[in-house]
Amino acid sequence: MPKISTIAKMKIEFKHTPLMVLGTSSGAGKTLIATAICRYLKRKGAKPIPFKGQNMSNNAWVDNEGREMAYSQALQAWSAGLEPSAEMNPVLLKPKGDCSSEVIHLGKRVGTSQAINYYEDWYDSGWEAIKKGLKILLNNVQDGRLILEGAGSPVEINLQHKDLTNLKLAKFLNANCILVADIERGGVFAQIIGTIALMKPEEKRLIKGIIINRFRGDKALFETGITWIEKETDIPVLGILPWLNEIFPPEDSLDLLGRNQKHQNAEIEIAIIKLPRISNFSDLDPFFSDSRIQIRLIEPGEELGSPDALIIPGSKQTIKDLQILNNIGMSNQIKDYAKNGGTVFGICGGLQMLGKYLEDPYKQESIDEISSFSDIGMDLLPIKTTFGETKNTSQREEIVSWPGTKKVKGFEMHYGHSDLISNENYNITSLFKNTSLGWVLEKSDKSFIGGTYLHGIFENDEWRREWINKIRDKKGLNKLKINEEDSNDKRERLLDLLADSLEENIRIDELFFAI
Repeated sequence: MPKISTIAKMKIEFKHTPLMVLGTSSGAGKTLIATAICRYLKRKGAKPIPFKGQNMSNNAWVDNEGREMAYSQALQAWSAGLEPSAEMNPVLLKPKGDCSSEVIHLGKRVGTSQAINYYEDWYDSGWEAIKKGLKILLNNVQDGRLILEGAGSPVEINLQHKDLTNLKLAKFLNANCILVADIERGGVFAQIIGTIALMKPEEKRLIKGIIINRFRGDKALFETGITWIEKETDIPVLGILPWLNEIFPPEDSLDLLGRNQKHQNAEIEIAIIKLPRISNFSDLDPFFSDSRIQIRLIEPGEELGSPDALIIPGSKQTIKDLQILNNIGMSNQIKDYAKNGGTVFGICGGLQMLGKYLEDPYKQESIDEISSFSDIGMDLLPIKTTFGETKNTSQREEIVSWPGTKKVKGFEMHYGHSDLISNENYNITSLFKNTSLGWVLEKSDKSFIGGTYLHGIFENDEWRREWINKIRDKKGLNKLKINEEDSNDKRERLLDLLADSLEENIRIDELFFAI
């Protein structure tokens, strides 16, 4: 007979006990371990269903119904062989800065919350969104097994009574839990003992195993540590995962700080402005894994230098970030760089910053008392952006017309709408047959200034290759060849490598008690 948990009050039955990945802290490795588990189960013929009740991230994805969800749950869906859907991340908080966040329930914006009022204003409706998401997923994937990811630490005493996505959910589903500790951070024994000590008895009984993550060196040196942990906690250590050298998409912008790898044989340098409220930085993932490209992240206030190209990524608060760039002189650096033959490309908020005017009648992007019309753009493209009241979120398949004509895929996620305000003295063309999605201005020195609203544009391998070839041509380098591994194949290969590492290093049979 199928198991019926307390979720039965929603008339849902599931055969396989859900598995939850908890961590001793933020960044312990929950996301990638849950992703690896999804791929492992898929390869064994099971039906894993990724789920994270509440996520806080500006790195988002838009599903096929135009609903927002965290990119990390989209990655887990691909790992499980499923199409991403907002039910996999029913509560998404998108930080706006100044201790406030946009609140997304089941893919749709429901309001904005100040941090101090969040639990009072949004706890009940958030819990209902989580239960609804679970119900839909379990109905849609028959005989599926939930693979749940926790958030941060499960034992933040000041928040634990209102924690939507850790132990409350684990107890609600009677899930088997594993606890992940990051040895790279140091203090791994205190992480584990402290976390478990702060759990109630009914919570501790849910912890079925411990994983030590990001271990460097000879694992034999940690055998006495394993013995001690198991004796003190009465919980088995399921294994030790080594440090992974492969680059995987980060979940939040703090992880982006670590992506400073050096490619000794790089032929071009692309600089990226690390905006204070950077969003959708997964747009840039294809560049980080290309050994011919050196990526340099530039903090506002640092010298821009002379890269071969500059990318301004998306921003959760375009006008606020642009004003910071203006105030510290970074905008002037970018304008001087462009006027002296530099190539500049903006994505979404980055495109808006390159324009001349930004109008914000509904105060979606403005700084408190700023006027609704602000002449603060960099004036590198002759466009005006107006921020509307409703967010545009949709998957798109479009015909791109520059540098060549071909189909590309991506998604939109923005309040702003941009229009050309003048074509005089500008050799500007639309990037797409749909003239509202982006523009490019080519200069006689082979540099260009452009931008697009289409997130994921660089995931389109042929288009990205042609974009890079424009930069290589200016530098006198040979064009890239066509017969290279495409982005989807590369992602699948990395997901398999991640699952391989899990299977090789973790006592996997102990991890799944009732497959």
